[in-house]
Amino acid sequence: MIINGKFLSVPMTGVHRVAQEITNALADLNDEGAGVGAEVWLPRDGAGRTEAIRLPCRVVGPLRGIPWEQLTLPAAARGRLLLNLCNIAPVAASNAVTMIHDAQVYLAPDSYSTGFRAWYRSVQPLIARRHKHLLTVSEFSKSQLVKAGLARPDKISVIHNGVDHILAAAPEPAIIDRLGLRRRGYAVALASSQPHKNIRLLLRVFTEPCLDHLKLVLIGGESRSAVAGLVPFPLQNVIFAGRVSDGELRQLYESALCVAFPSTTEGFGLPPLEAMRVGCPAIVAPCGALPEVCGDAAIRADPVRPRAWIGALADLSRNEDFWRGRASAGRAHAAQFTWRRAAERLLSVLEAIGARDEAPERRLAAA
Repeated sequence: MIINGKFLSVPMTGVHRVAQEITNALADLNDEGAGVGAEVWLPRDGAGRTEAIRLPCRVVGPLRGIPWEQLTLPAAARGRLLLNLCNIAPVAASNAVTMIHDAQVYLAPDSYSTGFRAWYRSVQPLIARRHKHLLTVSEFSKSQLVKAGLARPDKISVIHNGVDHILAAAPEPAIIDRLGLRRRGYAVALASSQPHKNIRLLLRVFTEPCLDHLKLVLIGGESRSAVAGLVPFPLQNVIFAGRVSDGELRQLYESALCVAFPSTTEGFGLPPLEAMRVGCPAIVAPCGALPEVCGDAAIRADPVRPRAWIGALADLSRNEDFWRGRASAGRAHAAQFTWRRAAERLLSVLEAIGARDEAPERRLAAA
């Protein structure tokens, strides 16, 4: 089996995190005798990140980016089973299994550029029609992919993400001092200007005088100016942490009052489950896959009612027993979501659909 390693050539996102963690969980199973027999093939510009992957990696050329994925990879892998874990895959391949994480380009089109929407809407239906099987990350996403007409239900299998990667990095306490934070004196959220992430609601919530004792810490690469443009008033009590390491992220979660996740649709929702895994309570909107993924362990708040979020934040801040109860429930619930379980589920799906390599392994020289 060949795993499409294009994800190693671009900056890490949640989707790429899934690809990396499932790949490494497959490597662990292989080491235990599962006979996975997989390699990761990647373009030359991803070679610098192969140390993060525990399966054998092979640089295959020429080209890079989309041309590499659509031309080089399917030609080199002809006859081999090709596993694609990041939404897009070679259209020319047929002996392939592809994970499409969500149907957001249909559910929240305003969150994406015209070009991005056009690319996904043109390529994904071809992938769904030509490839042997589709994977997705939640029952919600599966239902929406079916509704969008990409595939029948029996051609899509659900593999929940894991979140135990957050335990692999040691906490890095220096970020707390660097950002001038105090323990349980802030909530963590994603810095995003995408409308469906609904950060506008949190910016409004943190203008309330009753929450003056709390800060909103936004993580991720979105600029302050882009986020500030979401609202017609100055940002108050908002700190931009920027991109953070896994250790810094774990520390932010462990020291926070909570993670706030008001998205109006999500295919899965890694951040609240990551936070819950290390004992940080989560407040989420009851939308998309979030109820499925977070269960009753997260606090739910209406994504269009700021007062609901103010009340939830106040309850966590003022009631120690309530905070501890939510932290404990979240930790126990999130512990069910492991990358090993995801990899085992993937192998069982491949076995069930009879996916296999259709030609002997060919030795390709790294190009």
